[in-house]
Amino acid sequence: MKPVLLALLALIVTACQGTRTLADPVLEIRGEESSELGVATDYGLVFLGRSARSGTVEVSAWFGDGPSVEQVAVEPLGGGLFTAEPEIRFPRVPISFQTPPPGSKLLAIGRVGRERWQAEVEVALDPAIEGLITSVPPEVVANDGQVGAGLYVVDSEDDHKLHLVGLVSGRVEVGDGTGSVRRYLTVVGPDQLWRLVTYRRDLPHKRKFVYRDDIL
Repeated sequence: MKPVLLALLALIVTACQGTRTLADPVLEIRGEESSELGVATDYGLVFLGRSARSGTVEVSAWFGDGPSVEQVAVEPLGGGLFTAEPEIRFPRVPISFQTPPPGSKLLAIGRVGRERWQAEVEVALDPAIEGLITSVPPEVVANDGQVGAGLYVVDSEDDHKLHLVGLVSGRVEVGDGTGSVRRYLTVVGPDQLWRLVTYRRDLPHKRKFVYRDDIL
């Protein structure tokens, strides 16, 4: 192969890698009457079905040069989780199946339109609540409707490596009878995310991803 052609191919690969680095796995899921957030993982898309539990939805994924909007069919996983199979390959993250103990620091990442936000939260423990809960960051309060925002474990050696550990399912308040109120984020965590891994489509006939110019 000629040196000029090799150099051109190297530039193309570098450009594509750079675009993928700028992309992120945060998704916007939009149904007929409402929207929510979701995450693209190594095992597929996952969201909570607040926008739709059947039929089709619009899924927006953000690449380095902007969003790509895909029409996809909703598929239930059970346990309050849903998935969908897009035509193209979205930027994605691995999943952590270890429930973080109280006091652990996690990174919450959401999106409002084109603007992505992130904030550190702390895993909490409250005798009045079962399940995974965390502190409530100001970003969630300021941007209502962040249901489905991802919570991530950050790699101790590389803060660019994230593992999804849960999806924000809502907020809860607990009063103690004296006027004091404790506020938390409720989270669908690893005790339900395993459903995405065990979900089996018709693998022998599984559709291959389509590679298009508008997502490179």
